[in-house]
Amino acid sequence: MTVMAERTVQMPVEEFERIAALIERETESVRFEFIDGRIGVKGMTDGAHGAITMWLVRQCMQARPDLDLNPTQGLKVEEYGEGRARPDGVLAPVDHFDGQGDWGDPEGVLMTVEITSYDSDTDRRDRHEKPPAYAAAGIPVHLLIDRDACTVTVFSEPDPDGGGYRDSHTVKFGARVSLPAPVGMELDTERLKKYVR
Repeated sequence: MTVMAERTVQMPVEEFERIAALIERETESVRFEFIDGRIGVKGMTDGAHGAITMWLVRQCMQARPDLDLNPTQGLKVEEYGEGRARPDGVLAPVDHFDGQGDWGDPEGVLMTVEITSYDSDTDRRDRHEKPPAYAAAGIPVHLLIDRDACTVTVFSEPDPDGGGYRDSHTVKFGARVSLPAPVGMELDTERLKKYVR
């Protein structure tokens, strides 16, 4: 018989939202997330991180002018919307989040984006915790731009049984990569080589 460890939740999600809102109003240097029942702190990004974000915004605008890539929108993630994440980008129809506040509903989101940072939590947060949380929320495509590995990974086909994404495809910076439906575009990642240490 397998015994499953029970997840320890630090606090109710409503309490997290209240605390995060208070602290984020006072400082612009950090953003808070609540993944897998734990509070996470997302530090502010460096210039190359911002340049990658803007490169991707331009690519999305050119290929899909009917969509916005929002670099500031928080999302309700995980099963039953019990988590709170701040992706580096959320691709959704224009005006999709109008009136939703800090933590938007993932329904209708086409893709989330994470760009790794050079901090101690990026491995746990960006590579391990967030992809399954986005899959559990039903987001069809997740894009991970990994500056340490110099790779782009496209996750797709969220498992309805909570097993994360069923498909992933990784390419090195410089290759072309297809973002599957419902995103339906291709990225030439050559420029990403410029933004690594």
